[in-house]
Amino acid sequence: MKPSPFEYVAPTSMEEALAVLAGDPDETKVLAGGQSLVPMMNFRLARPERLVDINRIPGIAGTDVVADRLVIRTRTRHLALQNTSLPGPLGHLLRHAAAKVGHLPIRTRGTFGGSLAHCDAASEWCLVASLLDADITAESQARGSRTIAAADFFRSIFTTALEPDEILTSVSLPLLDDSWTAGIAEFARRAGDFGIVTATAAVQVVDGTVTEARVSLGGVGEVPFRSVAAESTMRGEAWTTDLITAAAQAAAEEVDPPSDIHGDAAYRRDLVRALLPRALGRP
Repeated sequence: MKPSPFEYVAPTSMEEALAVLAGDPDETKVLAGGQSLVPMMNFRLARPERLVDINRIPGIAGTDVVADRLVIRTRTRHLALQNTSLPGPLGHLLRHAAAKVGHLPIRTRGTFGGSLAHCDAASEWCLVASLLDADITAESQARGSRTIAAADFFRSIFTTALEPDEILTSVSLPLLDDSWTAGIAEFARRAGDFGIVTATAAVQVVDGTVTEARVSLGGVGEVPFRSVAAESTMRGEAWTTDLITAAAQAAAEEVDPPSDIHGDAAYRRDLVRALLPRALGRP
């Protein structure tokens, strides 16, 4: 299939891109990697009248360490994050999450910011942003720049807090020191598919005791699911294999996953029990 006719615009500055978007925001889409948007257009699930291609805009790809946070600019490719040399638990998490994104051609072209703006509930980057309470920056011509907390950003499947005239420009994640353990585990039918269930977790352990815990799950709802039950089960407790098992059980009991052709609710709960320990490095 082929997309409906559309106007193609390739600005060379963010100001120009925002101006084009402001002219007709409801009928204009932003193109970065295009790994989600273009297939939707080919199937005519999306029919924008205009595409704003931001690939010619300088300075909107790459990462920077600013104080105690990592800033990931919107057009950073998945493959760049898979190959990041960032040390510590955050670098480990980014490399392993990126490696699970689609196939190599998708990782070569697709972008971090585009994945968040698309907001697929099974997206690895949406889970990482939810897990680490990311700060997401968006810009518009009319209102300038604003920062949105990850907890407020993901609204429902394919729906975010971005306004139609806004472009997601960067994401800020906290750097994790060596007291943290962070990881991701995913089950998919085939390599490159979205996970039926994906578990991400980050736990801080000081003197053998869990001082902070974060768990975010994909494939169990319309948006990434922060498991309050799993997190509270771990906080203040001794860091043991039994504790991880108890946290996985708490998470499985807390979620209310859908049933579909890929697996029913009970199957997804079993996957949560199995995957959360693996995300934390325990088989």
